Amino acid sequence: MRSARNIFWLTIKELRSLRHDKMLLALLFFALTFSVYSQATGISTEVHHASIGIVDEDRTTLSRSIANAFYPPYFNDPVPISADEVESSMNAGRLMFVVNIPHGFEADVISLRGPEIQVNIDATAVMQANIGASYIQNIVNDEINRFVTGSDESSDLTVNLVTRKAFNPNGDPTWFASITAIIDQVTLLTIVLTGAALIREREHGTIEHLLVMPLTSFDIAVSKVCANGLVILIAVMISLSLVVETILDVPVAGSRWLLLGGIALYLFFATAMGIFLGTLSGSMAQFALLVLLTVLPLQMLSGAITPVESQPDWLQPITYFFPSRHFVSFSQSIIFRGAGIRDVWQQFVVTLSLGLVCFLASLFLFRRSIATSK
Repeated sequence: MRSARNIFWLTIKELRSLRHDKMLLALLFFALTFSVYSQATGISTEVHHASIGIVDEDRTTLSRSIANAFYPPYFNDPVPISADEVESSMNAGRLMFVVNIPHGFEADVISLRGPEIQVNIDATAVMQANIGASYIQNIVNDEINRFVTGSDESSDLTVNLVTRKAFNPNGDPTWFASITAIIDQVTLLTIVLTGAALIREREHGTIEHLLVMPLTSFDIAVSKVCANGLVILIAVMISLSLVVETILDVPVAGSRWLLLGGIALYLFFATAMGIFLGTLSGSMAQFALLVLLTVLPLQMLSGAITPVESQPDWLQPITYFFPSRHFVSFSQSIIFRGAGIRDVWQQFVVTLSLGLVCFLASLFLFRRSIATSK
């Protein structure tokens, strides 16, 4: 009972201390509002308003219909150019794609002589170039099929593939990017806030004041977990409701309370990791370097940036020991697929277990550092 009371008042102290740290509060506000929005809307692998030029040497009904088939939002309005202008336009970066329709193309289509269209691509942006080439191929094929058959029905396919996209019907990349941004910010902010609080107390001499009080290292460590975890948890839920659901219009299919519980479990690990790194560090500069060495692998191997299945075979089993992987998995399942506790309870247990191991390790290191300083 006495320990619980000590933890409560220490948690209040941590919250008051954070309230006076304007820089950390500003970082917290920016990371979970403007940063989430900009990452969701400003970074896209899709082709968006790509510049395209048309070299129409055929000047027939079919060639004009192909040129008119390119329009926003995937492509800008096509720019008519001559064959002599292709190289200079692409060298100057004015055009990303150039479609060259040769003379006699429509006649070759009608006579089934295997006509060809040349597509010049600026492949400096590799992913957009590959996706854009696929878009151009589909658009050209559709226009040729419409010209030959006189309708939108395909005449050479024996099977008609009907595609239905689950969980993201419109294929909107902001849905995935916004949740990924929040997940990344949770890991970074929690570790930074917890570790910085510990280092700040050491630099200001507050830790010595705590050591002369009837407090244990467990009380101090748990209070930091509770205070910083509570702040991040509230900030994440506000960001999820205000930025993701309201501004970006991303629906949450599953239970928000279940998601809240999962985030709390992950925050237990992240705050413990912050205490661990803060105890190891002798200054904020050392702490910043350790954060880089810790947060980047947690984010890159979590599956939020690159799917785990796309990572090297020898690396995939190692990611099971990263709570961030399980955090990404159950967060996306709850938000996008409407998963319930029956679907994610195993990931909850693994996240809690790994968080407990990290907390015990940080508590052991923290106790040893306190014993050395006495």
